[in-house]
Amino acid sequence: MFILPLFIVISLVLYIYYKVMIIRTKDPLTQDYLNSKSKVFLGSFIFFFGINQYVFYQTKLSLFIGLLFLVLGIFQAQSGWKASKHYRKEYQKLQSKTQS
Repeated sequence: MFILPLFIVISLVLYIYYKVMIIRTKDPLTQDYLNSKSKVFLGSFIFFFGINQYVFYQTKLSLFIGLLFLVLGIFQAQSGWKASKHYRKEYQKLQSKTQS
């Protein structure tokens, strides 16, 4: 099962990347957009970590913790996805105004 740790590492790296990009920008709309994208990757990190937790240990306690992580990861990714769609539209409107 090499694929789950790979997804975990990729999700964590992208989460950290977007958090660093938030610090580097000054525009509040861009910061909100990048924060929503980082929430998606945080949710995927928690989701894949929950799956890996159960696959690795396979006990009742790890099943409970894994299910908790799965639910939290899904909710985090879903809220980040919705916010990302909203801010993407606003960001495109802002970009079209500045180009005009």
